[in-house]
Amino acid sequence: MIHPSQNRGFYGKTAAFTLIELLIVIAIIAVLAALALPAMGNALNSAKKTTAKNQAVQIATAITAYETEYGRLPPFTGSNLTSTNIGMLLASDTANNPRGITFLETSAWKTGKGGTNANGFCDPFSSNNAYSVALDTNYANILSNLPSQSAYGSNVTYSNTLSKHVAVWTVWTNGGKQVLINSWD
Repeated sequence: MIHPSQNRGFYGKTAAFTLIELLIVIAIIAVLAALALPAMGNALNSAKKTTAKNQAVQIATAITAYETEYGRLPPFTGSNLTSTNIGMLLASDTANNPRGITFLETSAWKTGKGGTNANGFCDPFSSNNAYSVALDTNYANILSNLPSQSAYGSNVTYSNTLSKHVAVWTVWTNGGKQVLINSWD
């Protein structure tokens, strides 16, 4: 009778993996991982684009809520949502938001999540890329010199005119291709 520790195969050899079999399994795993990595990168970029789109719409909604509350658009300076401009929507700027209403919830900037930092409210792609904002301060319901893009990856041009009151956008460059993410599409 054979002891269980002496488990032998059909030809009397000990049943085990050979070095060749082990290398083949490792090679198969490596090939599968190489195929999966680009798909994971695309999924992460898609998630970041969705987050940026959501944040752009949230910012536009917060600005509209500010206008509804105070009867005027916030007195932004410049065209980016800088730390000074974001304070009006976060209730930290009591001179321009005397009721202390929080129109926009934000968190500290994180890769892939976006948020606020010393540069303002930045998109999920870069901690240096604050969202851009255009406001119809003369109430003509026309915003001009806004970005447009004819196709994914094509250059973004600034000649678009919209019948909007508030516009928020960011431009992300991915591998030399530009991607426009905005609040009005």
